[in-house]
Amino acid sequence: MLYTELIRLWDEAVRLIDARDWQGALTKLNQITDHNCRTLFVVASAHIALGQLDLAIKALDQAIAKDQCLAVGFFQRAAVHMMANKLEEALSDCIWAQKNMRENPVIDYKQLGLRFKMYSWQVLYNAAAVHSRLQQWDKAKSILLAALQEKGVGRSSLVDAAVETVSRREVLTPLLVPEGEVFRPRKKEVDQLKPRDFLGEAKVITSLIPNDDFRGFDPLRPQKPGYYEPKVEEGQESRYMTMKNSYVAKGAGELTVPAGAELFVYSDEDRDGLAIVIYDGKRGLVPKFMLEPRAKKNKDKRRNELASGIPHPPALKPPNRPQGLSQPPPELRPSCVSAAHTTPPMNNNSTHIPAQQTSTSLQEPGSVIVKVHYKYTIALNVPLETSFRDLQEKVAQKLGQPATNIRLRHKKHGSEVLTPLDGDNGLDSLEDVAELGRATIWCQPEDPLANRTILYQMVALYDYTGQGPEDLEFSEGDTIDILSEVNEEWLEGHTAGNIGIFPRSFAHRDT
Repeated sequence: MLYTELIRLWDEAVRLIDARDWQGALTKLNQITDHNCRTLFVVASAHIALGQLDLAIKALDQAIAKDQCLAVGFFQRAAVHMMANKLEEALSDCIWAQKNMRENPVIDYKQLGLRFKMYSWQVLYNAAAVHSRLQQWDKAKSILLAALQEKGVGRSSLVDAAVETVSRREVLTPLLVPEGEVFRPRKKEVDQLKPRDFLGEAKVITSLIPNDDFRGFDPLRPQKPGYYEPKVEEGQESRYMTMKNSYVAKGAGELTVPAGAELFVYSDEDRDGLAIVIYDGKRGLVPKFMLEPRAKKNKDKRRNELASGIPHPPALKPPNRPQGLSQPPPELRPSCVSAAHTTPPMNNNSTHIPAQQTSTSLQEPGSVIVKVHYKYTIALNVPLETSFRDLQEKVAQKLGQPATNIRLRHKKHGSEVLTPLDGDNGLDSLEDVAELGRATIWCQPEDPLANRTILYQMVALYDYTGQGPEDLEFSEGDTIDILSEVNEEWLEGHTAGNIGIFPRSFAHRDT
C-alpha cells in the first residue's frame, strides 16, 4: 500500500472521528491494508466508542505487537480489560505500562500525534481499580496513597475521591484516553497530499536594487548590504522604525500592523497624531506614539562567538540511547517521595529568610554565611572548614528533605553555569567557594542519578523539542548535565529529572 494512500485514509478517518461518526471512521480504517501501531490505536478507540470491547482488545493487541514499548497502548488495554471483566490481564497491562514509562512521571504523546499526557499516577489509579474489583480493598488503598505522591495535573482531587470510594468498599471506574483523542497524521504529511505547482515561481533576472533576490512586493526588504529606502520628496525625513504594539486600522487610510513589525516612515508631521508609513507594500497612517527606533544589533562579543541562529539538524542520525549501568525495572509504586512536594518544617531550626535579610545575619569569627537558593532563600552560619557532606546534611535538615534528594550547585567565578558539588571533585570545604565570609549555593530538588557520572555541563542556546521518545527536551538557558558523548553531533544529557539524547549544536559549553 502506498504511504500517501495510508496518510489520506488515516486523515479522513480522524476527521470523521472529530464529527463523532465512529462507524464511518472504521470504514475508512478498514481500507488500510498495512497498518502501523498508531492507526491500530485509532481503530481500537473507534471500537471502544461503539462498545465493541472484544474488537477493541484485538486492535490493541496488534498495536502493541508492532510497538512493544507503547506505554499508552498497555494503559488503554488495561482499562478495556477491566470493562470486559478480564482482571488478571488488566493488572498485567498496568504493570507493563508502568515499566514502559521508565521512571518518567509523565509521557507527552504530542510529538507522535496524540494530544494526551499520560501520568504515572493514572497507571497506579487503574491498578487500584483492578484490586477494587478483586475485593482487595487494602491493596487498592495503599496503591492510591502511593499515587498521591506522584506528579501530575488533576491528581489530587481525583485520587482523594478514589481513596474515599475504596474506603466505602465501592468499585473504581477505570481511566481511559479521552474519547475522540487519537493518533493523528503529521500536518506536514497531510499538506503534501495537496496538488503542487512544480513549475516554480518568478525569479529576479535584473533589478535596479543591488544584490536583489526578492520575489514578492514588499519594498521594505533588507538588502545586501543595508536597507533599500524608497525615494522621498525633497526636504522630508525618512527612516525605519518598529511598532511597539499591534494596531488595527480604525479609519480611512490607516494600516493594520502587528507588534514588532518594521516599517518605513515617510513623514511624521502632525496629522492628528498619525504618521505616514509604508508597510507590506502599502502606504498609510499609524499612530506616532506607537513607533519606536529600530533596535540596534547586539554586539556582545560572546554572542558573536556562538551560533547566530537555530543550527541545522545534525548530519548523523541519532543512535540508540547509550546503555548505562543496568537498573532494576520500576515497581508499581514510587521509589521515594519527590522533594519538590515536601513542605519544610517550620520550627526554630528552619526559618524562612527573605533574600534581602541574609546580609544582616550575625557572623561568628572563623565562620561563613551560606545563602542557599531554593523555592525560597535560607541562610546558614557554619564553620569555614565545613566539608561538602556536612554542608549537604545541614541544608537537608533545614529544608526538611532527605540528603539524597537534594542537589547542591555553585557558580565558578566568571561563569553562568551551575556546577554540581558532588563531594569528589566539586568541594572539599567551604574555603573553595567562600568569598569575604559569604558563599552562595543553589539547591535543586530531584531524584539523584544512580550510578551515572556527570562529565561536564552545558547551557542550552535554544529550545529543543524531542523528535523521538529517547530525546531530551529543554528550554533556552537550562543547565544540562552531560552523561556521555554518543558521537560527534549527539550527546546524552540530564536535566529536570529526565535523561535523553540531544544535538550538541543546541548547547554551549562554558570553558
